Amino acid sequence: MTLTIRMTCALAMALWATGALAAAGGDSAPPPVTPPLAAHRAVYDLTLASSTDAKAPNMARGRIAFDFTGNSCEGYVQNFRQMTEIQPAEGPSRISDMRSATFEDGEGRTFRFRVESTVDNAGVENVDGRAAKSSDGALSVSLSRPRPSRLDLDKAVVFPTEHLRRILEAGRQGKKMLEAKVYDGSDSGQKVFDSLTVIGARTETPVPEKAAQIPQLQNMPRWPVSISYFEEGKKDSPPSYTLSFDLYENGVSRALRFDYGDFALLGELTKLEFLPSNPCKK
Repeated sequence: MTLTIRMTCALAMALWATGALAAAGGDSAPPPVTPPLAAHRAVYDLTLASSTDAKAPNMARGRIAFDFTGNSCEGYVQNFRQMTEIQPAEGPSRISDMRSATFEDGEGRTFRFRVESTVDNAGVENVDGRAAKSSDGALSVSLSRPRPSRLDLDKAVVFPTEHLRRILEAGRQGKKMLEAKVYDGSDSGQKVFDSLTVIGARTETPVPEKAAQIPQLQNMPRWPVSISYFEEGKKDSPPSYTLSFDLYENGVSRALRFDYGDFALLGELTKLEFLPSNPCKK
């Protein structure tokens, strides 16, 4: 069994933006302050949450390591690695290892990606390519691996960091749902996923993970978020999988849950390290 986990969450440290005071009727009042997405490194430990089918795995464990750097001026760089060991109901355990590196510009118009995956240290699969939107919004993808090819995609498609920014903005506005077409270069670089995001009520309650009990996240609002990914054009069918997590206002994520229908994995935040980040100077 091969697991390909799509991690659309850009994680960030609490580097707050500052703005000029706006005068109104002789009084000065600060505008709403929104923390930007900023650099950080996180580690999540994976465990089996549930297994409901006779052919579902009896055991699963693994780890996700995630680095995110950049800003809206220079663009965003994301490095991701996931190792997962799965024990099927029958046969030997399987170990999958997936690494990805991506760059997305600050306006969500260009996207470069490289994905490398193996199962049981055999048969490396590589996906390498780039996507760009033209001045009229038309989106094209050029792949160099696994084989040279070109795709023309729907203008409405967004890349992962832009998708995250839209979810955060929807949460701030009190919206409960968000639909989007998402492209991240996974699945041989050939697929666009229809996504449906459900956003819960804003909260600031304490959390149990020691890694998240830090000053940068103290009293920071967050929302419970659930994103269902569907095969394009098949939103009436069950999702390929659903990713749920708590999303802080600055982009940090905790309490991951990957639900594949017949089994689910939990991802507990076990390490959170903030990295140096340059402020955006627009």
